[in-house]
Amino acid sequence: MAALTDLTVAAIRDGVRDGAFSAREVAEAFNAAVSEARVLNAFIVETPDHALAAADAADKARAAGTLKPLSGVPIGMKDLFATAGYQTTAASHMLEGFVPPYDATVAARLFDAGAGMLGKLNLDQFAMGSSNETSYFGNVVSPWRRNDGGNAPLAPGGSSGGSSAAIAARIVPAATGTDTGGSIRQPAAFTGISGIKPTYGRCSRWGIVAFASSLDQAGPMARDVRDCAILLEAMSGFDAKDATSLDLPVPNWEALLSSDLKGKKIGIPKEYRVDGMPAEIEALWEKGIALVKDAGAEVVSVSLPHTRYALATYYIIAPAEASSNLARYDGVRYGLRDLPEGANLQDMYAATRADGFGAEVKRRILIGTYVLSAGFYDAYYTKAQRVRALIARDFEQAFEQCDLLLTPTAPSAAFALGEKTADPLSMYLNDVFTVPASLAGLPAMSVPAGLDSRGLPLGLQIIGRPLDEQSVLDAGLAIEQRAGFAAQPERWW
Repeated sequence: MAALTDLTVAAIRDGVRDGAFSAREVAEAFNAAVSEARVLNAFIVETPDHALAAADAADKARAAGTLKPLSGVPIGMKDLFATAGYQTTAASHMLEGFVPPYDATVAARLFDAGAGMLGKLNLDQFAMGSSNETSYFGNVVSPWRRNDGGNAPLAPGGSSGGSSAAIAARIVPAATGTDTGGSIRQPAAFTGISGIKPTYGRCSRWGIVAFASSLDQAGPMARDVRDCAILLEAMSGFDAKDATSLDLPVPNWEALLSSDLKGKKIGIPKEYRVDGMPAEIEALWEKGIALVKDAGAEVVSVSLPHTRYALATYYIIAPAEASSNLARYDGVRYGLRDLPEGANLQDMYAATRADGFGAEVKRRILIGTYVLSAGFYDAYYTKAQRVRALIARDFEQAFEQCDLLLTPTAPSAAFALGEKTADPLSMYLNDVFTVPASLAGLPAMSVPAGLDSRGLPLGLQIIGRPLDEQSVLDAGLAIEQRAGFAAQPERWW
Protein backbone atom coordinates (compact mmCIF):
# COMPACT_ATOMS: atom_id res chain seq x y z
CA MET A 1 0.00 0.00 0.00
CA ALA A 2 1.14 3.55 -0.72
CA ALA A 3 2.30 5.66 2.20
CA LEU A 4 -0.68 7.23 3.94
CA THR A 5 0.60 10.71 3.10
CA ASP A 6 0.48 9.86 -0.61
CA LEU A 7 -3.26 9.20 -0.49
CA THR A 8 -5.89 11.57 -1.84
CA VAL A 9 -8.88 12.82 0.14
CA ALA A 10 -11.11 10.26 -1.60
CA ALA A 11 -8.69 7.42 -0.83
CA ILE A 12 -8.40 8.42 2.83
CA ARG A 13 -12.17 8.75 3.20
CA ASP A 14 -12.79 5.39 1.55
CA GLY A 15 -9.93 3.65 3.37
CA VAL A 16 -11.20 4.76 6.79
CA ARG A 17 -14.72 3.68 5.86
CA ASP A 18 -13.55 0.27 4.64
CA GLY A 19 -11.23 -0.32 7.59
CA ALA A 20 -8.02 -0.42 5.53
CA PHE A 21 -6.45 1.83 8.17
CA SER A 22 -7.61 3.94 11.09
CA ALA A 23 -8.17 7.67 11.00
CA ARG A 24 -5.67 8.03 13.83
CA GLU A 25 -2.97 6.36 11.74
CA VAL A 26 -3.67 8.90 8.99
CA ALA A 27 -3.54 11.86 11.37
CA GLU A 28 -0.32 10.67 12.97
CA ALA A 29 1.31 10.20 9.55
CA PHE A 30 0.41 13.70 8.43
CA ASN A 31 1.35 15.30 11.75
CA ALA A 32 4.77 13.70 11.40
CA ALA A 33 5.06 14.92 7.80
CA VAL A 34 4.20 18.48 8.87
CA SER A 35 6.87 18.47 11.59
CA GLU A 36 9.49 17.14 9.15
CA ALA A 37 8.86 19.85 6.55
CA ARG A 38 9.19 23.02 8.61
CA VAL A 39 11.90 24.29 6.28
CA LEU A 40 9.09 25.03 3.78
CA ASN A 41 7.52 27.43 6.31
CA ALA A 42 4.08 26.40 5.06
CA PHE A 43 2.44 26.58 8.49
CA ILE A 44 2.14 29.53 10.85
CA VAL A 45 0.52 27.38 13.56
CA GLU A 46 0.53 23.57 13.76
CA THR A 47 -2.52 21.95 15.36
CA PRO A 48 -1.75 18.23 15.76
CA ASP A 49 -4.20 17.98 18.67
CA HIS A 50 -7.12 19.05 16.47
CA ALA A 51 -6.23 16.49 13.79
CA LEU A 52 -5.93 13.69 16.37
CA ALA A 53 -9.19 14.57 18.12
CA ALA A 54 -11.07 14.54 14.82
CA ALA A 55 -9.39 11.24 13.91
CA ASP A 56 -10.42 9.61 17.18
CA ALA A 57 -13.98 10.84 16.61
CA ALA A 58 -13.89 9.33 13.11
CA ASP A 59 -12.72 5.95 14.39
CA LYS A 60 -15.53 5.92 16.94
CA ALA A 61 -18.01 6.94 14.23
CA ARG A 62 -16.87 4.08 12.03
CA ALA A 63 -17.43 1.60 14.84
CA ALA A 64 -20.88 3.10 15.40
CA GLY A 65 -21.74 3.29 11.70
CA THR A 66 -22.10 7.10 11.80
CA LEU A 67 -19.27 8.27 9.54
CA LYS A 68 -19.49 11.76 8.07
CA PRO A 69 -18.44 12.82 4.53
CA LEU A 70 -14.92 13.83 5.61
CA SER A 71 -14.43 11.53 8.61
CA GLY A 72 -10.74 10.66 8.90
CA VAL A 73 -9.56 13.38 6.50
CA PRO A 74 -7.06 15.90 7.93
CA ILE A 75 -6.70 19.21 6.08
CA GLY A 76 -4.76 22.45 6.22
CA MET A 77 -6.57 25.73 6.89
CA LYS A 78 -5.35 28.93 5.28
CA ASP A 79 -4.67 31.36 8.13
CA LEU A 80 -7.32 33.72 6.84
CA PHE A 81 -10.16 31.58 8.25
CA ALA A 82 -11.11 32.19 11.87
CA THR A 83 -10.71 29.05 14.00
CA ALA A 84 -12.04 28.98 17.56
CA GLY A 85 -9.25 28.59 20.07
CA TYR A 86 -6.46 28.76 17.49
CA GLN A 87 -4.49 31.83 16.44
CA THR A 88 -5.72 33.52 13.24
CA THR A 89 -3.28 36.11 11.91
CA ALA A 90 -3.84 36.68 8.17
CA ALA A 91 0.00 36.39 8.18
CA SER A 92 0.21 39.88 9.70
CA HIS A 93 1.84 41.43 12.73
CA MET A 94 -1.44 43.32 13.17
CA LEU A 95 -3.29 40.14 14.18
CA GLU A 96 -0.39 38.22 15.72
CA GLY A 97 -1.69 36.51 18.83
CA PHE A 98 -5.38 37.00 17.97
CA VAL A 99 -7.40 33.92 18.96
CA PRO A 100 -11.01 34.12 17.78
CA PRO A 101 -13.82 32.60 19.87
CA TYR A 102 -15.59 31.30 16.76
CA ASP A 103 -15.01 29.35 13.54
CA ALA A 104 -15.47 30.86 10.09
CA THR A 105 -18.53 29.32 8.45
CA VAL A 106 -16.42 27.42 5.91
CA ALA A 107 -14.15 26.07 8.67
CA ALA A 108 -17.17 25.07 10.76
CA ARG A 109 -18.73 23.21 7.83
CA LEU A 110 -15.54 21.27 7.17
CA PHE A 111 -15.23 20.36 10.85
CA ASP A 112 -18.91 19.39 10.99
CA ALA A 113 -18.26 17.10 7.99
CA GLY A 114 -15.62 15.29 10.05
CA ALA A 115 -12.39 16.94 8.86
CA GLY A 116 -9.51 17.49 11.26
CA MET A 117 -7.11 20.44 11.06
CA LEU A 118 -3.36 19.94 10.76
CA GLY A 119 -2.62 23.63 11.18
CA LYS A 120 -3.01 27.19 9.93
CA LEU A 121 -1.24 27.73 6.62
CA ASN A 122 0.99 30.65 5.70
CA LEU A 123 -0.08 33.21 3.08
CA ASP A 124 0.68 36.64 1.73
CA GLN A 125 -0.18 39.19 4.41
CA PHE A 126 -3.94 39.89 4.34
CA ALA A 127 -3.91 37.82 1.10
CA MET A 128 -2.11 40.62 -0.76
CA GLY A 129 0.53 39.15 -3.03
CA SER A 130 1.29 36.63 -5.75
CA SER A 131 4.36 34.90 -4.31
CA ASN A 132 3.79 34.39 -0.57
CA GLU A 133 6.68 36.76 0.16
CA THR A 134 4.69 39.43 2.03
CA SER A 135 3.93 37.26 5.10
CA TYR A 136 5.07 38.71 8.43
CA PHE A 137 6.10 35.16 9.37
CA GLY A 138 8.46 34.75 6.42
CA ASN A 139 8.00 33.45 2.91
CA VAL A 140 6.85 29.94 2.05
CA VAL A 141 9.30 27.92 -0.06
CA SER A 142 8.00 25.81 -2.92
CA PRO A 143 8.91 22.11 -2.67
CA TRP A 144 9.72 22.20 -6.40
CA ARG A 145 13.23 22.76 -7.75
CA ARG A 146 14.40 23.50 -11.28
CA ASN A 147 16.19 20.72 -13.18
CA ASP A 148 18.52 23.01 -15.11
CA GLY A 149 20.97 23.75 -12.34
CA GLY A 150 19.18 26.81 -10.98
CA ASN A 151 19.37 26.62 -7.20
CA ALA A 152 17.31 29.64 -6.16
CA PRO A 153 14.29 28.67 -4.03
CA LEU A 154 11.01 29.09 -5.91
CA ALA A 155 7.83 30.95 -5.02
CA PRO A 156 4.82 28.68 -4.35
CA GLY A 157 2.47 31.34 -5.71
CA GLY A 158 0.16 33.49 -3.69
CA SER A 159 -1.66 34.37 -1.70
CA SER A 160 -2.50 30.73 -0.89
CA GLY A 161 1.14 29.67 -1.13
CA GLY A 162 1.19 27.79 2.16
CA SER A 163 -1.75 25.72 0.97
CA SER A 164 -0.22 24.96 -2.42
CA ALA A 165 3.23 24.13 -1.06
CA ALA A 166 1.85 21.86 1.67
CA ILE A 167 -0.28 19.87 -0.78
CA ALA A 168 2.51 19.54 -3.34
CA ALA A 169 4.92 18.41 -0.61
CA ARG A 170 2.45 15.73 0.56
CA ILE A 171 2.23 17.11 4.09
CA VAL A 172 -1.52 17.75 3.78
CA PRO A 173 -3.95 15.98 1.42
CA ALA A 174 -5.98 19.15 0.81
CA ALA A 175 -6.43 22.68 2.11
CA THR A 176 -8.66 25.71 2.03
CA GLY A 177 -7.71 28.70 -0.06
CA THR A 178 -9.17 32.06 -0.90
CA ASP A 179 -9.21 33.66 -4.32
CA THR A 180 -9.56 37.42 -4.83
CA GLY A 181 -7.79 37.83 -8.15
CA GLY A 182 -6.31 34.36 -8.66
CA SER A 183 -4.97 33.33 -5.26
CA ILE A 184 -6.21 29.73 -5.53
CA ARG A 185 -5.58 29.19 -9.21
CA GLN A 186 -2.12 30.75 -9.66
CA PRO A 187 -0.45 28.91 -6.72
CA ALA A 188 -2.14 25.70 -7.84
CA ALA A 189 -0.55 26.15 -11.27
CA PHE A 190 2.87 26.93 -9.75
CA THR A 191 2.93 23.75 -7.66
CA GLY A 192 1.22 21.17 -9.88
CA ILE A 193 -2.03 20.76 -7.95
CA SER A 194 -5.72 21.53 -8.59
CA GLY A 195 -7.78 24.37 -7.16
CA ILE A 196 -11.20 25.84 -7.86
CA LYS A 197 -12.65 29.27 -7.17
CA PRO A 198 -16.43 28.74 -7.12
CA THR A 199 -19.06 31.27 -8.19
CA TYR A 200 -19.00 34.35 -5.96
CA GLY A 201 -21.40 33.63 -3.10
CA ARG A 202 -21.18 29.82 -3.20
CA CYS A 203 -19.02 29.74 -0.06
CA SER A 204 -19.68 32.01 2.90
CA ARG A 205 -17.19 34.80 3.56
CA TRP A 206 -18.23 35.06 7.22
CA GLY A 207 -15.24 34.63 9.49
CA ILE A 208 -12.70 35.06 6.69
CA VAL A 209 -10.40 38.06 7.18
CA ALA A 210 -11.55 40.44 4.44
CA PHE A 211 -9.37 41.80 1.66
CA ALA A 212 -11.76 42.92 -1.13
CA SER A 213 -15.31 41.99 -0.20
CA SER A 214 -16.82 41.97 -3.70
CA LEU A 215 -14.07 39.63 -4.94
CA ASP A 216 -13.00 37.36 -2.06
CA GLN A 217 -14.19 33.77 -2.40
CA ALA A 218 -13.16 30.63 -0.53
CA GLY A 219 -12.43 27.42 -2.38
CA PRO A 220 -10.61 24.09 -2.08
CA MET A 221 -7.12 23.14 -3.17
CA ALA A 222 -6.17 19.48 -3.52
CA ARG A 223 -4.15 16.94 -5.49
CA ASP A 224 -6.87 16.22 -8.02
CA VAL A 225 -10.24 17.31 -9.35
CA ARG A 226 -12.28 14.72 -7.45
CA ASP A 227 -10.86 15.90 -4.15
CA CYS A 228 -11.74 19.49 -5.05
CA ALA A 229 -15.33 18.39 -5.72
CA ILE A 230 -15.50 16.58 -2.38
CA LEU A 231 -14.18 19.55 -0.41
CA LEU A 232 -16.30 22.08 -2.30
CA GLU A 233 -19.49 20.21 -1.39
CA ALA A 234 -18.60 20.43 2.30
CA MET A 235 -17.61 24.12 2.10
CA SER A 236 -20.57 25.46 0.13
CA GLY A 237 -24.07 26.52 1.11
CA PHE A 238 -26.18 29.45 2.22
CA ASP A 239 -25.14 31.41 5.30
CA ALA A 240 -27.51 34.01 6.76
CA LYS A 241 -24.52 35.72 8.40
CA ASP A 242 -23.12 36.64 4.96
CA ALA A 243 -25.22 39.10 2.97
CA THR A 244 -23.56 37.98 -0.28
CA SER A 245 -24.22 34.27 0.31
CA LEU A 246 -26.34 32.55 -2.35
CA ASP A 247 -29.46 30.80 -1.04
CA LEU A 248 -29.20 27.80 -3.35
CA PRO A 249 -28.92 24.03 -2.87
CA VAL A 250 -25.44 22.50 -3.03
CA PRO A 251 -25.13 20.02 -5.92
CA ASN A 252 -23.56 16.61 -5.45
CA TRP A 253 -20.59 17.52 -7.60
CA GLU A 254 -18.53 14.40 -6.90
CA ALA A 255 -21.29 11.94 -7.79
CA LEU A 256 -22.00 13.80 -11.04
CA LEU A 257 -18.37 14.02 -12.18
CA SER A 258 -17.83 13.01 -15.81
CA SER A 259 -14.87 13.40 -18.13
CA ASP A 260 -17.07 13.06 -21.22
CA LEU A 261 -17.33 16.49 -22.86
CA LYS A 262 -19.45 15.43 -25.83
CA GLY A 263 -21.89 18.18 -26.71
CA LYS A 264 -19.84 20.85 -24.93
CA LYS A 265 -18.42 23.88 -26.71
CA ILE A 266 -15.23 25.30 -25.28
CA GLY A 267 -14.25 28.85 -26.15
CA ILE A 268 -10.69 30.02 -26.73
CA PRO A 269 -10.54 33.78 -26.00
CA LYS A 270 -8.21 35.42 -28.46
CA GLU A 271 -7.38 38.28 -26.07
CA TYR A 272 -5.53 35.87 -23.76
CA ARG A 273 -2.73 35.56 -26.30
CA VAL A 274 -0.79 38.42 -24.76
CA ASP A 275 2.36 39.97 -26.17
CA GLY A 276 5.51 38.29 -24.97
CA MET A 277 3.75 35.15 -23.76
CA PRO A 278 6.37 32.37 -23.53
CA ALA A 279 6.25 29.73 -26.25
CA GLU A 280 5.88 27.05 -23.57
CA ILE A 281 2.63 28.61 -22.34
CA GLU A 282 1.33 28.79 -25.90
CA ALA A 283 2.26 25.14 -26.43
CA LEU A 284 0.52 24.16 -23.18
CA TRP A 285 -2.62 25.93 -24.35
CA GLU A 286 -2.55 24.08 -27.66
CA LYS A 287 -2.09 20.83 -25.75
CA GLY A 288 -5.15 21.68 -23.65
CA ILE A 289 -7.20 22.35 -26.78
CA ALA A 290 -6.22 18.93 -28.12
CA LEU A 291 -7.14 17.28 -24.81
CA VAL A 292 -10.66 18.74 -24.63
CA LYS A 293 -11.22 17.83 -28.28
CA ASP A 294 -10.21 14.28 -27.45
CA ALA A 295 -12.81 14.34 -24.67
CA GLY A 296 -15.49 15.14 -27.24
CA ALA A 297 -15.74 18.93 -26.95
CA GLU A 298 -16.05 21.32 -29.86
CA VAL A 299 -13.61 24.24 -29.75
CA VAL A 300 -14.65 27.70 -30.89
CA SER A 301 -12.93 31.07 -30.95
CA VAL A 302 -14.48 33.80 -28.80
CA SER A 303 -13.69 37.41 -27.96
CA LEU A 304 -13.50 39.16 -24.59
CA PRO A 305 -12.65 42.66 -25.81
CA HIS A 306 -12.43 44.37 -22.41
CA THR A 307 -9.92 41.83 -21.06
CA ARG A 308 -7.13 44.33 -21.74
CA TYR A 309 -8.55 46.57 -19.00
CA ALA A 310 -9.10 43.84 -16.40
CA LEU A 311 -5.82 44.13 -14.54
CA ALA A 312 -6.04 47.91 -14.23
CA THR A 313 -9.67 47.61 -13.14
CA TYR A 314 -8.81 45.03 -10.51
CA TYR A 315 -5.95 47.09 -9.09
CA ILE A 316 -8.33 50.00 -8.54
CA ILE A 317 -11.29 48.09 -7.08
CA ALA A 318 -9.37 45.63 -4.88
CA PRO A 319 -7.17 48.25 -3.14
CA ALA A 320 -10.21 50.51 -2.69
CA GLU A 321 -12.06 47.76 -0.86
CA ALA A 322 -8.91 46.83 1.07
CA SER A 323 -8.53 50.42 2.23
CA SER A 324 -12.06 50.31 3.62
CA ASN A 325 -11.80 46.82 5.14
CA LEU A 326 -8.46 47.41 6.81
CA ALA A 327 -9.60 50.63 8.45
CA ARG A 328 -10.88 48.45 11.33
CA TYR A 329 -7.32 47.68 12.43
CA ASP A 330 -6.74 50.75 14.58
CA GLY A 331 -5.43 49.37 17.87
CA VAL A 332 -8.70 50.01 19.70
CA ARG A 333 -10.70 46.79 19.68
CA TYR A 334 -8.43 43.82 18.93
CA GLY A 335 -5.06 42.93 17.54
CA LEU A 336 -1.91 45.00 17.84
CA ARG A 337 -1.87 48.23 19.84
CA ASP A 338 1.19 50.52 19.79
CA LEU A 339 0.84 53.23 22.41
CA PRO A 340 3.98 55.37 22.63
CA GLU A 341 4.52 57.19 25.89
CA GLY A 342 2.51 60.40 25.97
CA ALA A 343 0.67 59.47 22.75
CA ASN A 344 -2.84 60.65 21.98
CA LEU A 345 -5.46 58.69 20.03
CA GLN A 346 -4.17 59.82 16.63
CA ASP A 347 -0.63 58.88 17.60
CA MET A 348 -1.84 55.41 18.60
CA TYR A 349 -3.63 54.95 15.27
CA ALA A 350 -0.54 56.00 13.32
CA ALA A 351 1.92 53.92 15.35
CA THR A 352 -0.27 50.80 15.32
CA ARG A 353 -0.92 50.86 11.59
CA ALA A 354 2.68 51.74 10.75
CA ASP A 355 3.96 48.79 12.76
CA GLY A 356 1.16 46.32 12.04
CA PHE A 357 0.99 46.48 8.24
CA GLY A 358 3.70 45.36 5.83
CA ALA A 359 4.94 47.30 2.80
CA GLU A 360 2.60 45.67 0.25
CA VAL A 361 -0.44 46.15 2.47
CA LYS A 362 0.47 49.81 2.99
CA ARG A 363 0.94 50.23 -0.76
CA ARG A 364 -2.55 48.92 -1.47
CA ILE A 365 -4.14 50.96 1.33
CA LEU A 366 -2.54 54.11 -0.11
CA ILE A 367 -3.73 53.30 -3.64
CA GLY A 368 -7.21 52.49 -2.37
CA THR A 369 -7.49 55.60 -0.24
CA TYR A 370 -6.35 57.70 -3.19
CA VAL A 371 -8.91 56.30 -5.65
CA LEU A 372 -11.71 56.71 -3.08
CA SER A 373 -10.84 60.30 -2.23
CA ALA A 374 -13.28 63.05 -3.11
CA GLY A 375 -11.27 64.40 -6.01
CA PHE A 376 -10.62 61.06 -7.69
CA TYR A 377 -13.58 58.80 -6.84
CA ASP A 378 -15.39 59.36 -10.15
CA ALA A 379 -12.22 59.45 -12.22
CA TYR A 380 -10.98 56.08 -10.94
CA TYR A 381 -13.31 54.02 -8.76
CA THR A 382 -16.59 54.77 -10.53
CA LYS A 383 -14.98 54.28 -13.92
CA ALA A 384 -13.42 50.98 -12.81
CA GLN A 385 -16.83 49.69 -11.71
CA ARG A 386 -18.26 50.55 -15.12
CA VAL A 387 -15.43 48.67 -16.85
CA ARG A 388 -16.05 45.75 -14.50
CA ALA A 389 -19.63 45.62 -15.76
CA LEU A 390 -18.34 45.58 -19.35
CA ILE A 391 -15.98 42.70 -18.53
CA ALA A 392 -18.88 40.73 -17.04
CA ARG A 393 -20.95 41.47 -20.15
CA ASP A 394 -18.13 40.17 -22.36
CA PHE A 395 -18.33 36.84 -20.56
CA GLU A 396 -22.13 36.74 -20.89
CA GLN A 397 -21.85 37.26 -24.64
CA ALA A 398 -19.06 34.68 -24.96
CA PHE A 399 -21.18 32.11 -23.14
CA GLU A 400 -23.88 32.55 -25.77
CA GLN A 401 -21.40 30.80 -28.10
CA CYS A 402 -19.85 28.25 -25.73
CA ASP A 403 -20.22 26.45 -22.40
CA LEU A 404 -16.74 26.93 -21.00
CA LEU A 405 -13.55 28.87 -21.64
CA LEU A 406 -10.04 27.40 -21.69
CA THR A 407 -6.95 29.53 -21.03
CA PRO A 408 -3.53 29.26 -19.40
CA THR A 409 -3.64 29.85 -15.63
CA ALA A 410 -0.48 31.94 -15.37
CA PRO A 411 1.88 33.58 -17.88
CA SER A 412 4.86 31.56 -16.63
CA ALA A 413 5.94 28.74 -14.36
CA ALA A 414 7.06 29.52 -10.80
CA PHE A 415 9.68 32.24 -10.50
CA ALA A 416 12.46 32.50 -7.93
CA LEU A 417 11.84 34.04 -4.55
CA GLY A 418 12.99 37.65 -4.65
CA GLU A 419 12.89 37.81 -8.43
CA LYS A 420 9.92 40.19 -8.63
CA THR A 421 9.75 41.82 -5.21
CA ALA A 422 11.45 45.01 -6.37
CA ASP A 423 8.96 45.45 -9.23
CA PRO A 424 5.34 45.39 -7.97
CA LEU A 425 3.93 45.86 -11.48
CA SER A 426 5.76 42.78 -12.72
CA MET A 427 4.34 40.87 -9.75
CA TYR A 428 0.81 42.11 -10.48
CA LEU A 429 1.06 40.86 -14.08
CA ASN A 430 1.06 37.29 -12.74
CA ASP A 431 -2.70 37.69 -12.31
CA VAL A 432 -3.36 38.67 -15.93
CA PHE A 433 -5.22 35.44 -16.81
CA THR A 434 -7.05 34.95 -13.52
CA VAL A 435 -8.37 38.43 -12.69
CA PRO A 436 -11.12 38.67 -15.36
CA ALA A 437 -13.09 35.68 -13.99
CA SER A 438 -12.79 37.15 -10.48
CA LEU A 439 -14.18 40.50 -11.58
CA ALA A 440 -17.14 38.69 -13.16
CA GLY A 441 -17.66 36.39 -10.14
CA LEU A 442 -17.38 33.25 -12.30
CA PRO A 443 -16.31 29.73 -11.30
CA ALA A 444 -12.80 28.97 -12.50
CA MET A 445 -10.35 26.14 -11.92
CA SER A 446 -6.68 25.40 -12.50
CA VAL A 447 -5.49 21.87 -13.25
CA PRO A 448 -1.88 20.80 -13.87
CA ALA A 449 -1.23 19.78 -17.47
CA GLY A 450 2.51 19.64 -18.03
CA LEU A 451 6.03 20.74 -17.17
CA ASP A 452 8.15 23.49 -18.67
CA SER A 453 11.68 22.94 -19.94
CA ARG A 454 13.04 23.35 -16.40
CA GLY A 455 10.76 20.64 -15.02
CA LEU A 456 8.33 23.04 -13.32
CA PRO A 457 4.52 22.62 -13.37
CA LEU A 458 2.22 24.53 -15.69
CA GLY A 459 -1.54 24.82 -15.29
CA LEU A 460 -4.58 25.24 -17.51
CA GLN A 461 -7.58 27.30 -16.43
CA ILE A 462 -11.24 26.46 -17.09
CA ILE A 463 -13.82 29.24 -16.66
CA GLY A 464 -17.55 28.49 -16.49
CA ARG A 465 -20.92 30.15 -16.42
CA PRO A 466 -22.20 31.39 -13.04
CA LEU A 467 -23.16 28.45 -10.79
CA ASP A 468 -21.93 25.87 -13.32
CA GLU A 469 -19.16 24.41 -11.18
CA GLN A 470 -20.14 20.97 -12.47
CA SER A 471 -19.06 21.71 -16.03
CA VAL A 472 -15.84 23.31 -14.77
CA LEU A 473 -15.04 20.24 -12.67
CA ASP A 474 -15.94 17.89 -15.53
CA ALA A 475 -13.63 19.70 -17.93
CA GLY A 476 -10.92 19.70 -15.28
CA LEU A 477 -11.33 15.94 -14.89
CA ALA A 478 -11.18 15.45 -18.66
CA ILE A 479 -7.89 17.37 -18.85
CA GLU A 480 -6.51 15.65 -15.75
CA GLN A 481 -7.17 12.16 -17.09
CA ARG A 482 -5.79 12.88 -20.55
CA ALA A 483 -2.78 14.97 -19.54
CA GLY A 484 -1.73 12.23 -17.13
CA PHE A 485 0.15 14.71 -14.93
CA ALA A 486 1.81 12.65 -12.20
CA ALA A 487 4.99 14.64 -11.55
CA GLN A 488 5.98 15.31 -7.95
CA PRO A 489 8.75 17.43 -6.48
CA GLU A 490 11.77 15.41 -5.44
CA ARG A 491 12.05 15.44 -1.68
CA TRP A 492 14.88 17.69 -0.49
CA TRP A 493 13.43 18.97 2.78
